[in-house]
Amino acid sequence: MSELAPPPEDGVLPVDLRAALEERYLAYALSTITQRALPDVRDGLKPVHRRVLWAMRELKLDPGAAFKKCARVVGDVIGKYHPHGDQSVYDALVRLAQDFAQRWPLVEGQGNFGNVDGDNAAAMRYTEARLTEVARLLLDGLDENAVDFRPTYDGSEQEPIVLPGAFPNLLANGSQGIAVGMATAIPPHNVAELVEAARALLANPQAETDDLLVHVLGPDFPTGGVVVDSRQVIAESYRTGRGSFRTRARWSVEDLGRGTWVAVVTEIPWLVPKSRLVERIADLINERKLPLVVDVRDESTDVVRLVIEPRARQVDPIVMMESVFKLTELETRIPLNMNVLVRGQTPVVLGLKDVLRHWLDHRREVVQRQAQHRLDAIVRRLEILDGLLIAYLNIDEVIRIVRQADDPKAELIAAFDLTELQADSILNMRLRSLAKLEEIEIRRDHDKLTKEGDDLRGLLASEAKQWRRVGKELDGLAKSFGPDTPLGRRRTTFEAPPSSAAFDAAEAFVEREPITVVVSEKGWIRALKGHVQDLSGLTFKADDQLKLAFRTETTAKLLVVTTNGKVFTLDAAKLPGGRGAGEPIRLMVDVDEGAEIVDVFAHRPGAKRLVVASDARGFVAPEDQLLSSTRKGRQVANLDAGDRVVRFALADGDTVAIVGQNRKLLLFPIAQVAEMSRGRGVRLQRYKDGGVSDAKVFALADGFSFVTNGGKTWSLKGDELRDWLGNRAESGRLPPRGFPASNRFSD
Repeated sequence: MSELAPPPEDGVLPVDLRAALEERYLAYALSTITQRALPDVRDGLKPVHRRVLWAMRELKLDPGAAFKKCARVVGDVIGKYHPHGDQSVYDALVRLAQDFAQRWPLVEGQGNFGNVDGDNAAAMRYTEARLTEVARLLLDGLDENAVDFRPTYDGSEQEPIVLPGAFPNLLANGSQGIAVGMATAIPPHNVAELVEAARALLANPQAETDDLLVHVLGPDFPTGGVVVDSRQVIAESYRTGRGSFRTRARWSVEDLGRGTWVAVVTEIPWLVPKSRLVERIADLINERKLPLVVDVRDESTDVVRLVIEPRARQVDPIVMMESVFKLTELETRIPLNMNVLVRGQTPVVLGLKDVLRHWLDHRREVVQRQAQHRLDAIVRRLEILDGLLIAYLNIDEVIRIVRQADDPKAELIAAFDLTELQADSILNMRLRSLAKLEEIEIRRDHDKLTKEGDDLRGLLASEAKQWRRVGKELDGLAKSFGPDTPLGRRRTTFEAPPSSAAFDAAEAFVEREPITVVVSEKGWIRALKGHVQDLSGLTFKADDQLKLAFRTETTAKLLVVTTNGKVFTLDAAKLPGGRGAGEPIRLMVDVDEGAEIVDVFAHRPGAKRLVVASDARGFVAPEDQLLSSTRKGRQVANLDAGDRVVRFALADGDTVAIVGQNRKLLLFPIAQVAEMSRGRGVRLQRYKDGGVSDAKVFALADGFSFVTNGGKTWSLKGDELRDWLGNRAESGRLPPRGFPASNRFSD
């Protein structure tokens, strides 16, 4: 064995700086990850929380017991298990007791433990605490060798490495933490839903995340609120273990009479201090960034009540609240990053299925260890009972040996072939135990323990029985925390995401009035008051004439379609009046050079349009996806050089009618046309030469109509249409007699 090199004479040991820094930083990072920031997937606790609960259990602070000062708990934690600052330990204890931070509190507090406004708890010398029933479930089994223990930092005590965890605490209460190079963010969930998902996983271990999401709807925050993400977004977050939940405050309109109203917020997003919310809204009102809001008041008692007052009674409540959501934490994104410690050592990002799988596996291991612990105790007790029965059968000889032998224990072992444990039990037996009734009781206990031992051996030998035992535990959780219990009722609900259309605050003040929109051939637009029947008296600029006119309201959005496939959005309320010729649309939006206006129409929410290009390609586009908030508009149709948009027909029917410049007419089902928000589309009709003249959509049952050269409307129904009915991309046939020479269906 080589001898150690002597220390340098000057006491300075040279080391490589890079290697030293890497070694020390890695040690620090590993310690932060495993001993501070990340929870264990099995019990959902970080070391500080686990040690707080363990210390409270050692102090006999069980549910129903008398409260003790938090300072006593903190003292035991930092003195025995967690040598860190007392304030950090107290903060962890306080959080476990806050019902607005923990969905299922693990500590029951007495005194000031803070509030939803963001106020801090009172000093630890003033507050008291004890464990809750939920914490008892987490700790249950520690006396039965359910988990391993390890020495504390100074070796004077023992502490559990992980808790038995008969409660899905990781997902139920969630966890937040920042380590070195990684973080965790898990929102709370509803226990009844987690139990149903765990049952589904037990019934079918091959179940996928989508199968479990039938039961787990999403997070369930202690402060309630509304999640406005789509089911697809939520499912993807749970599949990968990463994502976020767009959460809003819950609000309603409160009618004050005489047309006045206020918006009342009754639930706010999780972990958002209410006082900060009120200050933020008040600042925005003072800075005139919330023009629709005139005042905000906090009328909360033990329940949240924020009153938001509109500037005018005609303000749309939804528009006002959308403006508030956009600028304040009344809407926030709550992250999901299920980065947890697997087996207490390895940080891994898990999906919903894997988290539940690890918890169920842990519960099965706890069941095995508890069963083995009980079996060992039964074997030990049966050994003692066997020795006592031998003593009863040979009571006179036993008494003689005890009275006369120099070493009674050795002689008993030799005489009756006893073990040391049996001999000690006989020698420690009281005289009153020699009664006949006591022998009968021992035999009864022996039979009972023998049967229980056989049952436990069967449990340990059968994986199916172990899973059934875990299933019974889940049944108990479902009964205690079901949706019909006050604590188990879901608090957070789900709604469809709000419309993607931008909310303009100025629109809220627009009075809804009827107007008639007039567009000229050269692209001048104006709005006449009311729904005008006779437009013959309208005047236009020189060499200009009427292109189209339609009736709508001042609150409408107008869509302007140009030949290069772009769609622009105009506000009907901002159109020039009808006294003059109006204004050019090109001054209102950025129409490209060379592009011409094809159509102008009022947006109808939920409606669809058939987009037709001159090369006879087209598709169906939802009107809701045509809206834009900028002057540049939205590119909808992708066109080849030389092609242009011909029609933007309302897709109100089941059949497409299309006629080409070659006067060939084709009718086919609109179901054969693809629906998309942007693209080239599919071939609608085939030509040798030329392109599209006109297209429209109609209901086949109502018949096909067109305006003849004489200005009359001609209709064909049923068998009369047989010659022109076909499939998309066919050539079609010459139209019926009387079809107009303009090759269009209407003027």
